[in-house]
Amino acid sequence: MNRTALGARLATVTALGTALTAFAATGTATAAVTPNGAWAPFTRCPVDAPAMLAADGLVKTPQCVVASSPSGSIKLGNTVVTTGKTNLQMGVVQNDDGTSTVIAPSGGALVADSATVPGGLLGLMCPSDIPFVTAICDQLTNSTLNKITATVESVGTPYAFNQTAGIVTGEPIVAIPVRIHLENPFLGSNCYIGTRSAPIVLRPQNLTFPDFGISFFNGDGTAADDGALTRIELTGSTQNDSTFAVPGASGCGLGLLGLIDAAVNAKTGLPSAAGKNSLTLNNSQTYLAGLTAPGTVAPNAGKVLSQAWHSAVD
Repeated sequence: MNRTALGARLATVTALGTALTAFAATGTATAAVTPNGAWAPFTRCPVDAPAMLAADGLVKTPQCVVASSPSGSIKLGNTVVTTGKTNLQMGVVQNDDGTSTVIAPSGGALVADSATVPGGLLGLMCPSDIPFVTAICDQLTNSTLNKITATVESVGTPYAFNQTAGIVTGEPIVAIPVRIHLENPFLGSNCYIGTRSAPIVLRPQNLTFPDFGISFFNGDGTAADDGALTRIELTGSTQNDSTFAVPGASGCGLGLLGLIDAAVNAKTGLPSAAGKNSLTLNNSQTYLAGLTAPGTVAPNAGKVLSQAWHSAVD
C-alpha cells in the first residue's frame, strides 16, 4: 500500500479519536509511561491488549489514538459546566469491512480535570420548597460544603461509528453512553445524572474541519522519511452535539427518599429533552500511530506495533 493511500485511511480512523476527547469506554491498557519521539503523546496506548496483539495487519489493523482538548463545556438542562483539560487514549483495530473496534485502558481511557458546577449546591438545588432541602441550604455558608464537582464517566462501549464523519462537518461520528457523577458531602457517593441502564448518549460532530499533518518514524520514535510507522495529526477542530436527552438525577442525598434528587431535578430542569442540551469541545488535538505497511508484517502486525511502542519507552 502506498503512503498516500495509507494516510487517507489512517486519517479517517484518527478523526474518530477527536470525537471521544471528553468521553470514553473502559478496556485493557498499558500503564502510563513517557515514550520517546513521535510516540510521546501515546503514554497509555493498550498495545498489549489481546485484541491489539491479535490484529494481523490484513483483516485487522491495529493503531494507537490520542485525543485531547484544553477546554469545553456541557449544558444539561439549565446548568452549564465548563470543562478543563481532557486526555483520551485508546487502541483502534480497523477491520477490513470498514468498521472499527475500540480497545481502551483498563483504568479508563479518559483522564480529565475535575469540573466545578457553578454555584455549587446553592446553584444546583437552592432555594427549594422542600423543608429538608431548605435546612441544608441554610448551612451552605461553608465553601467546602457548597462545592460540587462533576465527572463524566462512560457506562458502555461506544457504538455507531461513522468513519467518514470524522473528517467532514455536520455528521455524527460516534454514539457514546455516559453518566455524570456529582460529588459533594450532602449528595453522597452515588449521585448521578444518567445511569448504566438509562445513560446520556452523546453523538458529537465536527463544527470545523481539523488541520491535517502526517509524518513517518522508526519503531523507537525517531523521525525517518522511510519509517515503518506513520503518525497522523488532526488539530484545531471544534466539535458539538445538541441532540442528546438528559435523564433526571438519582441516588443523591444518602438515601433520603429521593428528596435531594427532586430538588436537583427541579432547579436544573431535569429530565431535559433532546435539543435543550449541548456539548462543545474546543481546539481538539488528535494523534494516531500505526504501521506504514501493516500487510508486510502479517500476521504479526499487532505484535510488531507492541514491540515498537515498548522500544520507545525509557
